[in-house]
Amino acid sequence: MALVERVRASAARGAREGLEALAAAVPAPIAGIAIRVCPTLPPTTEERIADNRAQTVADSVMYREALAAAAEARGWSVHWYDRERVFREAAATLGLEDVDAFLHAMGRSIGPPWQAKHKLAAAAALAAMGRRASQG
Repeated sequence: MALVERVRASAARGAREGLEALAAAVPAPIAGIAIRVCPTLPPTTEERIADNRAQTVADSVMYREALAAAAEARGWSVHWYDRERVFREAAATLGLEDVDAFLHAMGRSIGPPWQAKHKLAAAAALAAMGRRASQG
């Protein structure tokens, strides 16, 4: 368990440092981030170690939670998105039926590399904007 706690502390430190570097590198103020929703895990470390499925995703959950905590500590909002719904939510934010053409044009204007992970990140940002607009 001590190893898990050391890794958790390291993840928290890395998340804080990474977001600090990001904020320093981006010329505009950052208001929030979008993070893929975490799968549900057993509540204790012991139960996670005993559960094969939990073992395979526990690290990624820990890193996402560390990013979320670091973002919130900076005063940034955190938008948790579901990969299965994020493209529909992005389309709804833009008032479109389908967001693919919009994302394709965005990628063309930005230039390479424009990969699936970039499209997903853009869709998550659009969905987060839509959620903020509907709440505010």
